[in-house]
Amino acid sequence: MRIVTRTVWLLLFILLLVFAAKNTEPVALRFYFDLVWQAPLVLLLFAFFAAGALLGVVAVLGTLLRQRREILRLRRAARSAARSQDAQPAREAPPAAAEG
Repeated sequence: MRIVTRTVWLLLFILLLVFAAKNTEPVALRFYFDLVWQAPLVLLLFAFFAAGALLGVVAVLGTLLRQRREILRLRRAARSAARSQDAQPAREAPPAAAEG
């Protein structure tokens, strides 16, 4: 399975490398106020991909941290409940009723 995974990653890397090699022409990205940024197309695509990935991570970060705090709180509560249950003396079973 590891060989298949590495082969897929290698093929993806080669595909992206060829894509980058084919798209090296400079392009002009025009912003507001006559601001122009000229860079190779592949660099602009990578920059906007990275910015989108970063925004996605930041968007998920709040939920992730909240869930980690909740898990920590629940673990502490379970540990506390287990300790209090261990501290209680064991109850004896009631005597069996004599059948007559």
